[in-house]
Amino acid sequence: MEMEIFLEKLCRTVGEQGVKRDEPMKKHTTFRIGGPADIFITPEDESQFLAAVRLCRQEGMPYYILGNGSNLLVSDSGYRGAVIETEKALSRLEADGETLKAGAGILLSALAKEALRLSLTGLESASGIPGTLGGGVVMNAGAYGFELKDVLESVRLLDREGNVRTVPAGELKLGYRYSTIPETGSIVLEAALRLKKGDPEAIRARMEELAAQRKSKQPLEYPSAGSTFKRPEGYFAGKLIDDAGLRGFQVGGAQVSEKHCGFVINRGDATAEDVMELCRQVQEKVFQKFGVRMDMEIRKLGM
Repeated sequence: MEMEIFLEKLCRTVGEQGVKRDEPMKKHTTFRIGGPADIFITPEDESQFLAAVRLCRQEGMPYYILGNGSNLLVSDSGYRGAVIETEKALSRLEADGETLKAGAGILLSALAKEALRLSLTGLESASGIPGTLGGGVVMNAGAYGFELKDVLESVRLLDREGNVRTVPAGELKLGYRYSTIPETGSIVLEAALRLKKGDPEAIRARMEELAAQRKSKQPLEYPSAGSTFKRPEGYFAGKLIDDAGLRGFQVGGAQVSEKHCGFVINRGDATAEDVMELCRQVQEKVFQKFGVRMDMEIRKLGM
């Protein structure tokens, strides 16, 4: 495929203002790590988003759907393909009684605030999750005993064949940091969340309580991708890492947080290579000491 021909078609689809070349991905991830994406696309609305995805599929252009980049590690050499951002395009939000219908590009924290405004309870624990609704649905994000599957009613998807359809949450086989969405090649466009009427003061108090817990226990002052490892069955990843003597362990600019060992942080100049080597050594040392294998929770792009 000729890149210039593809770019001409793309600019006709989303407008020149919505297309960038060689965009540094460290500007678009909470880790603040990552080389350039060949093409970075910012559609204005859902129709442009769908058109951009369909064009990439038709032309054989590799693509990646980007939310807030909060659970993502991008290669130092970047990504040879197109990154399609959801923030503007998938930002519709409406309430229907106790149901919130929201676009995949909306931050979970913003959804929690809207639920509070409407005196709806059920999203308090999501108020500090840094990702978008789309990414949250894909990985069944959760915190403090909450998972999105607890409130997820249905999802509008763009499937592998290019059809937009709505599926009930039960079809996604949601589990711990898992859904079938990646396996089916589908893309989340929108989700419906079933909440309940609640006392706004109690909702606000719970959100403030959780925010204080996060601030005291998590290294929010450093760039990171949140929890780095999935929780091994019967264990807590952070405790395993701590008990292996790895609190503060560092490779290059990447470090196991001294505040919370479940987080790998960017001390300021970390590379993706630093992070991957640190994680490899952590996995190896935890396995040697406890016989427990730890899988990374972070998604990787371009590596």
